[in-house]
Amino acid sequence: MFKRYLISVLLISVCYTLNSQSGADVRVKNDKSVPIRGFCIDAPRPEGMNEFIGFIERELAPRHVNTLILMVNYNFRFRSHPELRNDSAISVKDAKRLARTCRKYNIDLIPSIDLLGHQSWAGTLGSLLRVHPEFDETPLIKMPDKYVWPNPDGLYCKSYCPLHPEVHKIVFDLVDELCDAFDADSFHAGMDEVFYIGESQCPRCYGKDKAELFAGEVRAIHDHLAEKGRHLLIWGDRLIDGKSTGIGEWEGSFNSTYKAIDMIPKDVMICDWHYDRPDQTAVYFAIKGFDVATCYWNKSAVAILQKQDMQNFRDHSTREMKEHFRGIIQTVWSGEKSFLDIYYGNKPDTSRISEIDCFRTLFNEKNY
Repeated sequence: MFKRYLISVLLISVCYTLNSQSGADVRVKNDKSVPIRGFCIDAPRPEGMNEFIGFIERELAPRHVNTLILMVNYNFRFRSHPELRNDSAISVKDAKRLARTCRKYNIDLIPSIDLLGHQSWAGTLGSLLRVHPEFDETPLIKMPDKYVWPNPDGLYCKSYCPLHPEVHKIVFDLVDELCDAFDADSFHAGMDEVFYIGESQCPRCYGKDKAELFAGEVRAIHDHLAEKGRHLLIWGDRLIDGKSTGIGEWEGSFNSTYKAIDMIPKDVMICDWHYDRPDQTAVYFAIKGFDVATCYWNKSAVAILQKQDMQNFRDHSTREMKEHFRGIIQTVWSGEKSFLDIYYGNKPDTSRISEIDCFRTLFNEKNY
């Protein structure tokens, strides 16, 4: 049933898509059809703060970028839980300076911490599980000396247990502190690529419906933010059926969390990422009642189609559907320092130049 429904949705979305008119002026300052023109990148290191603020002023603002998602994670000098800080962590003063700069240029600054999933990377535990191993959803799976994928444990990234009675007290302290420091009224909780959930090793989660566990965590974070008038954003991949759509286990779910789409609040904004193809799942999220932004990475040809799709969805949708299509967001996964080094020619890296090309192609006066 779900498969037939989603195929229908995607066919509808193809009908919506029209070729952009040759020579049309789609500069942001004159075009109100795409509300969000976003950029997502790691938060700067303390020693890179001046260069990053210069990037905001010289590159993002003139290109009319109006949303900046900063992936801070544990690179912040948390006062509530200083034991979770990474070595290279920015201060409250740094956060306030970034916030002032963004306000000056009417850029919505949204901090982010990966919640639920992405509590490890390759062979390294993140701060939360390193300090609090009792939160680990899969405590019997040890971090390898040399990480490879695939592996017998199915280890991509660790997850914390969403039902542990102490986890939210700590996590919400961090969320509140970060939002306060950045004067933010929105927060991005990540929640992508959650492979470990409802595992047999967890005495609290084992046997429970994985979609209900995922939805419960989204609701818990959403409700906590809402108490302070804040808005939640998450990545959208766990809400897509990766098998029925053929999208796969990375951009979609193979462990049934996709059913959570009907269990979470409709005011959660979905960041719908697709990097290799311009999959039109934004239509699916919009039909379900969610605001959605399409996210791209490093393939300019794909990103241009995604931008055109988003504009066409808004131009050729009903009044009820139009406002759910919010815009597009470039994601950067090379790290802030690496990106700026390549961008400004300080340290050329041909393996990462496609990110730069994508940014310059999408965010220029002709194409955006």
